[in-house]
Amino acid sequence: MSEKQAAPLGSLIYGLDDTPPPGPALLAAFQHILASIVGIVTPSLVIGGVLGLGSEVPYLIAMSLFVSGVATFIQCRRIGPVGSGLLSLQGTSFAFLGAILAAGFAVKGQGGTPEDILAMIFGLCLVGCLVEIVLSQFIDKLGRVITPTVTGIVITIIGLSLVKVGFTDFAGGATAGDSLGAPLNLLLGFIVVATILAFSFNANPMIRISAIMLGLVVGFVVAAILGAVDFSRFGSGPIFALPIPFRYGIDFDIAIFLPIAFIYLITAIETTGDLTANSVISGQPVKGPLYLSRIKGGVLADGINSGLAAIFNTFPNTTFSQNNGVIQMTGVASRHVGLYVAVVLVVMGFLPIIGSVFLLIPKPVLGGATLVLFGTIAVAGIRILATQEIDRRKAYIMAVSFGLGLGVTLVPDATQQLPDFVRQVFATPITLSGLTAIILSLILPEEASETAAVDLAGEQAEPAE
Repeated sequence: MSEKQAAPLGSLIYGLDDTPPPGPALLAAFQHILASIVGIVTPSLVIGGVLGLGSEVPYLIAMSLFVSGVATFIQCRRIGPVGSGLLSLQGTSFAFLGAILAAGFAVKGQGGTPEDILAMIFGLCLVGCLVEIVLSQFIDKLGRVITPTVTGIVITIIGLSLVKVGFTDFAGGATAGDSLGAPLNLLLGFIVVATILAFSFNANPMIRISAIMLGLVVGFVVAAILGAVDFSRFGSGPIFALPIPFRYGIDFDIAIFLPIAFIYLITAIETTGDLTANSVISGQPVKGPLYLSRIKGGVLADGINSGLAAIFNTFPNTTFSQNNGVIQMTGVASRHVGLYVAVVLVVMGFLPIIGSVFLLIPKPVLGGATLVLFGTIAVAGIRILATQEIDRRKAYIMAVSFGLGLGVTLVPDATQQLPDFVRQVFATPITLSGLTAIILSLILPEEASETAAVDLAGEQAEPAE
């Protein structure tokens, strides 16, 4: 079967295997970093804040940058069968936030220290990466089980289930006490959201891509002017630190492992989509042996890089889709640019003081940005669902999956009388809605599907007059 060459979107100045001069390469690298750095560090900020990890957060942020650099090198350079060989950046995945927070709360509820919480999280993620490593070799067959309906439902639930976390910070944070919902907090949150919206519709494509970062900067400056930034928290930790494997130890619990394992399955599908889009933009094949080799290598790198993340004390990695937009904007698809990105991120990872800078961001400012980010994740899932013809069968799959997933989010006590193992698995909205969607997709007969003109009650919709 001959490979099909995809037409690049717009003219490329530097193709995949071209080697740009250092100046243009470094400029393109910084544009990629600017578009991705918020996504890389924000999961550590959110997890650290919600779980009360305190002084460990700057180190976690530093390790997220360090591992993202190493992972980007592996993904772009392609070492043997590992990596896509595309200009594809790796960063901390938002998809795991809900499952990681649930695992953290489970340990915290048993009196665990921050070290205990992190040991459990990294142990779960290290074992879980094996799921994606194995699935990478069967990625071309996964589509028969993980359909667009299932993927869309899970991604939508991931976004919706995280909105509570973002909005809590928007109002002042979980530890705000009596100041939760204070007018100043809400004002700062709304300023960040308004700034992100304003920059997102700017005519300059680089400003649009950097809208989240710019929203945080504007919100931080306003907060500093209003006296809402505690500068005493800056510079108390070390300026330089070495990555230490298994710094917090390692732990494992099968009951809280299954939700994380399930997210690795969904991440493999997401990565396939990201790398396919990257291939199109870079003018690379989207069919044939080379394409399939890139996809398998990219997903395999995703799994291995997530294992490295767990070893070096940070959270699972995945490909970043926003960097596809940077390639399209700059016309630079050279994978050699990824090596520049990797070096810069690794150097930043040796500097925990950078994490201390992000720790200065007031909760309402961070909440304004994460509220938009988490809402965007939900919208991405809705877009996947909207690409399909939603017949009666798919409508019921979505209805039951959303109902159960959002149900345990809104009424968490509903599962409290179940055995601990069952409760810890099914109290996680992502797992419950995902498994429900997969099971219903397998058992509801295709032949019973009706056209989209048939409503949920099974009655024929009346034609518009």
